[in-house]
Amino acid sequence: MPILNEFGQPVGPNLGDWTSPPFPEPVELHGQYVDLVPLRFDHAGALYKAFETAPDSTWTYMSMGPFRNVAGVETAIAQMSSYPDRHPYSILVDGEPLGFASYLRIDPPVGVIEIGSIAFSTSLQRTREATESIFLLIDHVFALGYRRCEWKCDHLNEPSRRAADRFGFEYEGTFRNATHYKGRSRDTAWYAVVDRDWHDLRGGYDLWLSPDNYDGADQRKSLRDFIARTSAN
Repeated sequence: MPILNEFGQPVGPNLGDWTSPPFPEPVELHGQYVDLVPLRFDHAGALYKAFETAPDSTWTYMSMGPFRNVAGVETAIAQMSSYPDRHPYSILVDGEPLGFASYLRIDPPVGVIEIGSIAFSTSLQRTREATESIFLLIDHVFALGYRRCEWKCDHLNEPSRRAADRFGFEYEGTFRNATHYKGRSRDTAWYAVVDRDWHDLRGGYDLWLSPDNYDGADQRKSLRDFIARTSAN
């Protein structure tokens, strides 16, 4: 049933006691398998090594890369660190940087943070460490009191769109001519998780990331299976 105001018009739910959350501090985020730490220039050498054998297609849908030397990684770190509404992170596995991801467009007054600028090295792709890194970022958004966590990508970037769906983000539409990069126009697909979704999604992540879900290096059940199970309960 819609909520009606005194004029009989439908309106959105009252925010209750919600207040604008703080701007996130660049804290470290620690999981069972991976650690996220603020991206630093001294990570450049390890990141260059991690991506050295990655195909150039890794960077098709990103504004940066491919990296031809350590200086190229340093330039990317400087760029990612130059925006006041962003927090870039290194993704560490056993202490080694194997990728990076960022909080983007941090907007405390409306309670929104975007996760983006995500790059997983070949050894990090399709691993529980990669999934846990996204989990840690989303979980921290809602722990701080934000209402919405966004994921955006080039609408032609099918791997990113599949990842958004797998991670529990809901597709909300495509913005045409939203931006441009590398001399190309980009239509941007928008996805989001909102606070009321996160309880069930978090339960699915917890079950999927549990050591009980792994037989050696292989997972027994998919993340979407666990999310569906917790959403149904």
